[in-house]
Amino acid sequence: MSASRASFCRSSVCLALLFSVAPASPACHAQGASPPQTEPGVGGAGAPSAAAAPVRDFTDWSYDGDDSSKARVAAAHKAKDAEVEKLFSDAGVPFPPADLVLIGYKKERDVEVWAAAKGGGELKHVATYKVCYASGGLGPKRKQGDSQVPEGFYELDYYNSHSLFYLSTRVNYPNASDRKLGKKGDLGGDIMIHGNCVSIGCLAMSDERIQELWIMTKAMDDRKKRVAVYLFPTRELDTLIAGESSVELKEFWTNLKVGLDRFRKDPRRLKVRVDGKGRYGFE
Repeated sequence: MSASRASFCRSSVCLALLFSVAPASPACHAQGASPPQTEPGVGGAGAPSAAAAPVRDFTDWSYDGDDSSKARVAAAHKAKDAEVEKLFSDAGVPFPPADLVLIGYKKERDVEVWAAAKGGGELKHVATYKVCYASGGLGPKRKQGDSQVPEGFYELDYYNSHSLFYLSTRVNYPNASDRKLGKKGDLGGDIMIHGNCVSIGCLAMSDERIQELWIMTKAMDDRKKRVAVYLFPTRELDTLIAGESSVELKEFWTNLKVGLDRFRKDPRRLKVRVDGKGRYGFE
C-alpha cells in the first residue's frame, strides 16, 4: 500500500472495517469507467432468484475539488445522480426507494444494495459494491481496539459530508446485542462507510463509489427513513459454523444465520429484536 494510502484514521471519522483476508486487487479504473460486471441474486444456498445485479468495483479516482461540505455533496450529485437512478430503474425500483438495506459479507468483501418500491415490500438486488481496503479477522467486534468489524443487524444513524475520507455514514454500533455480549469497558464505535481506500475499522469504498452510496443512503435520511445494515462474516455460514471450534462463535453465527436464512427465503427488511442475553430474534 502506498504511503498516501497508509495514513491512520482519526477522531470520529472512522475506526475502520477489518476483514480476515488479504486485500483483493481488481484493476482500478478512472471515474465512470468501471467494467460492466454482474452477479446473480443474493448468492449462497437458498437464495431467491433475481436478475443479475451489477458489481461495482472500487476505483482510484479521488475527489480533489472544493473542500466545503456543500461542494463535496454537489460533486457527487453532478457525477452520479443519473447513474444511481439507472441502477434502480434497471432493478425495477423507483429512486428514491421506499426501503433500503445494505448487506455486507466480510470474507467476500462485498456490500450489497437492496431496495423496495414500498415499505415492507419485497427487496430487489440493485448492485454489489466491492470493498476497497480491509484487514482483520472474522468474528464480531467486542471491544475498543480489537481490530474487528461488527457483525449483526444495524442501521445508519449519522451522515458526515466533511469526512477525512470525502463522504461517510455511520453504522450504529454498538447495538443492544453488542452491549450485552461485548467485553466490559469501552466497546468502541464510529464504524463508518466512507471514501478513500484506507481503513482500520470502517468500510473503505473509494471516493467514486461512496458518491453513489451517499446519494442512495442520504436520500433515505432526507425522508427521515433509516437504512438497515446487515453485516455477516461470509455468505457461506453453514461451512463457517461447521469448521469453527469456539462454542461462543458457533452460537453467535448460528443466531446470525437465522436472520440471513429468513432474508434469503423472503427478501424483505427484517424486524429485529434483541433478548436479555443479547440474542437476535426476528418477527
